[in-house]
Amino acid sequence: MDRIKKFMKGSKKKDKYKIRDRFRHQFQALWFLVTNSYFEGFKTGKIYGGDLKKVCVPGMNCYSCPGAKGSCPIGSLQAVIGNSNYKFSYYIVGFIFLIGALMGRFVCGWLCPFGLIQDLLHKIPFSKKIETFKFDKHLRKLKYIILIIFVIILPLFLVDILGQGSPYFCKLICPVGMLEGGLPLVLLNKSMRGAIGFLYYWKGAILILTLLVSIVIYRPFCKYICPLGAIYSVFNPISVFRYKLDEEKCISCGRCKKVCQMNVDPVENSNHLECIRCGRCKNACPMDAISYGVRK
Repeated sequence: MDRIKKFMKGSKKKDKYKIRDRFRHQFQALWFLVTNSYFEGFKTGKIYGGDLKKVCVPGMNCYSCPGAKGSCPIGSLQAVIGNSNYKFSYYIVGFIFLIGALMGRFVCGWLCPFGLIQDLLHKIPFSKKIETFKFDKHLRKLKYIILIIFVIILPLFLVDILGQGSPYFCKLICPVGMLEGGLPLVLLNKSMRGAIGFLYYWKGAILILTLLVSIVIYRPFCKYICPLGAIYSVFNPISVFRYKLDEEKCISCGRCKKVCQMNVDPVENSNHLECIRCGRCKNACPMDAISYGVRK
């Protein structure tokens, strides 16, 4: 009887996760301002080149963004792999692994600027939102393929006569770089407009498609494309910060699964590879069966 009363009480607070979402979006916006606080760059069209640019930020944030104070870990990783003198950086790999080991995909849910943009776009009303489809689970493996091929293999082996490789993911795919770097730099620098070619229009098309699909499908870039999310996902089951399900409290009502926009069932696996640690499941649970904290 006590469990039923608690369930009914929790039902009255079923929108608690929406309040949590607003707080998360505010935190994402604040983080975006902190990591892109070189406002002079948006006036002059010049990229910040200070010492902070040598430091990576946890999420996808383009190096070429006029306001960026730090470097994107994926862009930095490709730059080192494609460099004939280095090919490997203990700092960059160590940084990515450290963040992953500490937080997993918490970065995707709370610190990634492009994640915030996708979140806000998905709030736009549309006649039919697509939660899942036939090949959804198979398509999510695409981000791991992109990581291996475009971030690692191509910059490492497809090199010029000097042994230099290109950052192929940034160059051919990344919509984040196009939105944060490509568009602002071209708009702010007349000299760059004459250099626009096929690749610019190609990446522009990818960006437009990603933004439009984000209205219908929740976070398509995070689910199917992002190589950084692919790396962090591997750490989800073993990260220091993690979710926990209290099986004694759980009544298998299915509410946590219903509110999860990444299509994860926390009852089956509360630290699933696709979980971005947004907290919706925890705040929707009427029995407080889901908690998070530091791994003991």
